[in-house]
Amino acid sequence: MARLCALWLCLLFAGTAVALPIHAPVPGGVAVIDLGSASQPTPTARWGEQALAVVRERGRWFVLLGIPLDTLPGDLEIKVRQGATDSSRTIAIGVKNYPEQRLTIKNQRKVEPNPDDMKRISREAEVTAAIKARFSETEPATDFMLPANGPLSSRFGLRRIFNGLPRNPHAGLDVAVGTGVPVKAPADGVVANTGDYFFNGNTVFVDHGQGLITAYMHLSRIDVRAGQPVQKGEQLGAAGATGRATGAHLHWAVILNGTPVDPELFIRRP
Repeated sequence: MARLCALWLCLLFAGTAVALPIHAPVPGGVAVIDLGSASQPTPTARWGEQALAVVRERGRWFVLLGIPLDTLPGDLEIKVRQGATDSSRTIAIGVKNYPEQRLTIKNQRKVEPNPDDMKRISREAEVTAAIKARFSETEPATDFMLPANGPLSSRFGLRRIFNGLPRNPHAGLDVAVGTGVPVKAPADGVVANTGDYFFNGNTVFVDHGQGLITAYMHLSRIDVRAGQPVQKGEQLGAAGATGRATGAHLHWAVILNGTPVDPELFIRRP
């Protein structure tokens, strides 16, 4: 079924500029689910209790489902309501193996935080959890641009080992740029939060609508404030090496329905 869906999307958009992310129904990926003609009433969709983004593209409705990295292969079911009609869709989740990355951090506290650090980390985790749970009604634009001009370095999903200690997988995409390089919004949105985080350093979160959130970490400078609308290409700040970083770069994260997904799915078109 997943292969048929991918083939259908390729045929539908052959030769056109597609704003949808790439259909990748794997852990850390995005399932793009066709709900039919946009001449029908605006649908809503849920995965369990989680509301999902619904976008209109080329005269059709699509649901975007972000798939957590710890999802096992098998079937996921989402519920759809369109007008007075309820239905369900089943998505077959495939296997995705991510490589391992070993890094050396000079500041050992960024690998093994002390008790005071752990209190700060816990407070910050509550803030970021609330940001990830946001769901505004604005239909998101998904035709993203790369937020900084530079080569891609550490990819999403890498199993990371810092100073010999296993840590959480890499939940974003690194862009290899130097301190001070401009970091720009990949699409229209509203700044959800800014701040200096223990691991992430200077960070900006942008809410693009319907549970699609992006984050920009390790910045040397923040140029926006919470609540500020931003347009595609507008500068958010400058790249740097704040927080847990081995050197200057941009760590860019894309969060969909509360889960980090591979940002490259939003910038690479079939």
